Amino acid sequence: MSVTLDLSRVSGAAPAPKPLINLSGLTRPQMIAALTESGVAEHGKAKMRATQVFRWIHHRGVTDFAMMTDVAKETRARLAEVFTIARPEIVERQVSKDGTRKWLIRMAPGIEVEAVYIPSVGRAGALCVSSQVGCTLNCSFCHTGTQALVRNLTAAEIVAQVQVAKDDLAEWPSDKDDRLLSNIVFMGMGEPLYNMGSVADAIEIISDNEGIGISRRRITVSTSGVVPQLQALGEKTQAMLAISLHATNDALRDVLVPLNKKYPLEQLIAGIRAYPGISNARRVTFEYVMLKGVNDSPDEARALIKLIKGIPAKINLIPFNPWPGSDYQCSDWAAIEAFAAIVNKAGYSSPIRTPRGRDILAACGQLKSESEKVRASALRQLSMAAMAGVLDDDEDEGA
Repeated sequence: MSVTLDLSRVSGAAPAPKPLINLSGLTRPQMIAALTESGVAEHGKAKMRATQVFRWIHHRGVTDFAMMTDVAKETRARLAEVFTIARPEIVERQVSKDGTRKWLIRMAPGIEVEAVYIPSVGRAGALCVSSQVGCTLNCSFCHTGTQALVRNLTAAEIVAQVQVAKDDLAEWPSDKDDRLLSNIVFMGMGEPLYNMGSVADAIEIISDNEGIGISRRRITVSTSGVVPQLQALGEKTQAMLAISLHATNDALRDVLVPLNKKYPLEQLIAGIRAYPGISNARRVTFEYVMLKGVNDSPDEARALIKLIKGIPAKINLIPFNPWPGSDYQCSDWAAIEAFAAIVNKAGYSSPIRTPRGRDILAACGQLKSESEKVRASALRQLSMAAMAGVLDDDEDEGA
């Protein structure tokens, strides 16, 4: 006797549930499409519904669909089945003696970034956000560059950094007259122009007047010089441009910013001159970290003036922020002031950026995920040793 088994109805393990879509990372047109495609909103009502939801998320700062009181209960239940607006996990929160705040944020298992709020910068205060986990650029003076790239952040993960800061600063609703967060700078972990799609969408969301409402004129994107993406950045985002320059000749910049080997200074400067919207009202910011005996001489200052001649610009002089294992030292204060005087005399504004948050490794070039570094307490001890003599000079200057 033979037996035939019918396996047609036997299936494998149940399929994994579809991950929830994070509405925080959708622009309003994208949200309209998502609500329509999911069946949460009919085509004719999707625009109205998207505006309601968008305002609850980005103007009111809610984290639960149940709080959207002008949306029908049935619709709220359906939203919760398909979408999420939950915040990521805050692994660590630190506050510097100067008021700077730093958050270590876990977006997903093994995906951690740092964001830093700096008070009294810009109109009221600036948030430095990350666009990648880690970095590929390996700039020799930058602590963040010693962490290998893990992946790009999504638009939702970039926007989440703003939401976390606004939660901590009690900045909801977003139209508060006395807001503490007025500026956004893409100067955290990663190279923003290697994550153009997510960065552009995040800027669209952050600048939307129905939500967070931070003007594009108060959003700055800093790049080490990914020349082919400069035009797209200006056209897609209308953001202010900052260039991580740090050297005035290719030989030195090849060492400090290895990306220069791919896009040397001649190409970079040409790309900057063609940046959409550049004018005296929309100046380019050149970031120049001051490294003792490396790039801080009067001759370098004069070379800098010659290099950027004719570009509406200001130059941020950044005292080097030490980190454990670094081979560089911060320029002496007298050398920084002499450099600034030469640049000022040529007609360029050259503020010396006061180091902020050094005691919690929140200063420029010091960000790095917790998963790639020693515990914070031990690292701060190492940092303080590396900063010997530097903080005292800062305090003498009123920093």
